[in-house]
Amino acid sequence: MKKVDSRKNAKNVAKSAKDSKIVDLGSRLVDDSAILQVYARLPLVFERGSGVYLYDKVGKEYLDFGAGIAVNALGYGNESFNSALKAQIDKLLHISNLYYNLPAIEAAKKLAKASGLDQVFFTNSGAEACEGALKVAKKYAYQKGIKSPQIIAMHNSFHGRTLGALSVTGNSAYQKPFKPLLSGVKFAHFNDIASVEKLITPKTCAIILETIQGEGGVTPASKEFLHTIRKLCDKHDMLLILDEIQCGMGRSGTMFAYEQYGIMPDIITTAKALGCGVPVGAFVLSQRVADLSLKPGDHGSTYGGNPFVCAAVSKVFDIFDEMKIVQRVAKLTPTLTQTLQELCDSYDFLQSVRGKGFLQGIQIDPKSKIQAKDIVQLATEQGLIILSASQNVLRFAPPLVITKEHIELMRLKLTRALDRLDR
Repeated sequence: MKKVDSRKNAKNVAKSAKDSKIVDLGSRLVDDSAILQVYARLPLVFERGSGVYLYDKVGKEYLDFGAGIAVNALGYGNESFNSALKAQIDKLLHISNLYYNLPAIEAAKKLAKASGLDQVFFTNSGAEACEGALKVAKKYAYQKGIKSPQIIAMHNSFHGRTLGALSVTGNSAYQKPFKPLLSGVKFAHFNDIASVEKLITPKTCAIILETIQGEGGVTPASKEFLHTIRKLCDKHDMLLILDEIQCGMGRSGTMFAYEQYGIMPDIITTAKALGCGVPVGAFVLSQRVADLSLKPGDHGSTYGGNPFVCAAVSKVFDIFDEMKIVQRVAKLTPTLTQTLQELCDSYDFLQSVRGKGFLQGIQIDPKSKIQAKDIVQLATEQGLIILSASQNVLRFAPPLVITKEHIELMRLKLTRALDRLDR
């Protein structure tokens, strides 16, 4: 009998089945034809996580410095968090917003206190939180008698993929196939106050920006820029909306990044680490803005703020307090920054380090022709999960529970990946 080369046969099967979405995952072939192909996925299936590590189907270990894109702040398998979720499952998963539920009341109080704002609306995602914030701004303008209100957003920003959030996302490639979008949106240049000032008209009702641009290249707002934006909003009675979906919840070294600037927004949006893996977001607003905007019937969500997700949010705040997560990030930030800077100094194709806390990026020299996505792939082969961002930036957003030892291990794994390019 002729001997069959199983590896060659598997490749032939994968090739012949290209149209039916057969993916070769190394240890097995998987048909993902039922999944809408909108993600450029790496050929990996993660089966479980523990601490700050992920494990694939064959048991290979990966140090996670992406945290599900800044979601898994507590890492994986936190017993206290898991127990709280299991306990709530046994009580009540969902009840409509026609009634009260205690987890939502408790979670809202903790989020309002942490943010320094007053009123909370829970959503299912960050994009929905941005949609809600935009509706608040529009209703605020409506109450003032402004017809066809305008909003100023920033180039290179990212606020979500729904049509409203996409309308204030400063990336034409994302927007082009879905136009016409929300009217009355104008784009200024991030950290360029003159570009903002020239866009302000009597119809401008709000300015929306990320305190730290994440997808746009891990770029923090300058202190002067954000302070001046706040003054302009006060002067012209415009609302300042800060998107802290990625940079908030302790990631910057304070609970919310705007705390480091000494200003208060009128509205914030948050999600990601708010639920540490449970899909939940929120927009939070000041009492003054709440009183002058949304009323009963103006907004709603079937699942928003249900008992299960709010039990998760409430427990996240408890664990953050018990483990002193924010203080932990602030203490370890210099170690992470120094490590990334040393890596940057060691390779000619790496230019600079920027960011705050545990949301940092390394700019790759555009002249090098090296792509961030290629380094992400090489790092994955070394058992390290990192992210990329636009403008050809490597993005680091690890769980907030990492240690100095994990930072050093990240350095070793990333060095092995970068050495392959350097050669």
